[in-house]
Amino acid sequence: MSTSLPLFRYHPDPLATGAIEPRRIDCVCCGQTRDFVYVQPVYGTSDLDEKLCPWCIADGSAAGKLGAVFVDTAPLATAGMSPEVIDEVTLRTPGYSCWQQEEWLTHCNDACEFHGDATEDDVEDASDATIADWRQRYGKTEKQWAVLTRDYEPAGDNAFYKFVCRHCSAVLLGWDCA
Repeated sequence: MSTSLPLFRYHPDPLATGAIEPRRIDCVCCGQTRDFVYVQPVYGTSDLDEKLCPWCIADGSAAGKLGAVFVDTAPLATAGMSPEVIDEVTLRTPGYSCWQQEEWLTHCNDACEFHGDATEDDVEDASDATIADWRQRYGKTEKQWAVLTRDYEPAGDNAFYKFVCRHCSAVLLGWDCA
């Protein structure tokens, strides 16, 4: 049995983000006993929550055999992503949970890397470009940014998610609230 996790281009550290946990399971897709389990939402016709190993996500077998989808397609399609990128993110990349529907951010004509909940420093020290992108994306003013970020705490009711462009390293912040 392999002990190193598969690589995910758009979710480089799923252990750090909490999408994958070290826990022994019998994967319902491949039938193997594995030491890691995917613990974020799975969209499909059957209950697959906490029953899939990362390897079956990475190779697409969870999507192909079980109809599992891990990320909403619509935001990526609306952003004009290629079918190949959409398939890789939605069918072969661990997703994340949020208060409403997750939105995978894009930049430089590609999906960004997901890095989990933004830290307090990520939000407090956000660059002018990061703030401008956030304001444009969510239709908010400078004053609203100041109010919404004033008492920010990771994993709180007012959630910011850190995404990094794979091409220019721009930091983008996804946003959601309870």
